[in-house]
Amino acid sequence: MNSSHADSARCAWARSHPLLAAYHDAEWGVPETDPRALWEKLMLDGFQAGLSWLTILRKRQAFRQAFAEFDPERVARFESADIDRLMANPGIVRSRAKIEAVIGNARAYLAMQAAGEDFAAFVWSFVDHRVRVGDGRHVPTETERSRALTAALKKRGFKYVGPTIVYAWMQATGLVNDHALSCFRRDQV
Repeated sequence: MNSSHADSARCAWARSHPLLAAYHDAEWGVPETDPRALWEKLMLDGFQAGLSWLTILRKRQAFRQAFAEFDPERVARFESADIDRLMANPGIVRSRAKIEAVIGNARAYLAMQAAGEDFAAFVWSFVDHRVRVGDGRHVPTETERSRALTAALKKRGFKYVGPTIVYAWMQATGLVNDHALSCFRRDQV
């Protein structure tokens, strides 16, 4: 699809910057079933709280380098020296609370794994293991499903997983298809 045609047929939020357009066209709303990829995207959505998604996209590679490619086993072993290192890294969002949450969330992810709970199966169970399709007109900021998933994540020790963050993550990872009715990706994902 050529760029000018794609812009007019793309979700409005993805039209303002080439990085947003590329993310929208290739990733946003594509059903993700890999547990580690789901966890990484949830961590990035936590970092996005209070910021624009464009900010996170611009820093995504730096985040991956800083957080050991979002390998939960490695991140779970981060200690105070690692937190100090991350706080000094201008390539990422330097929020101590968010950094500490990612480390704690790696531990929570591993605890689920150790208990025999697959993160992907757990997450997808909140949408009955099938993509939920929004009406394409009204896009909520949170839903009953995102509130239930948030509560379950918090019960397992996750932080920075409020219902709005979780709903944005559900959209990004394709648990929910909220592409606009006019968007060329709506029927593709």
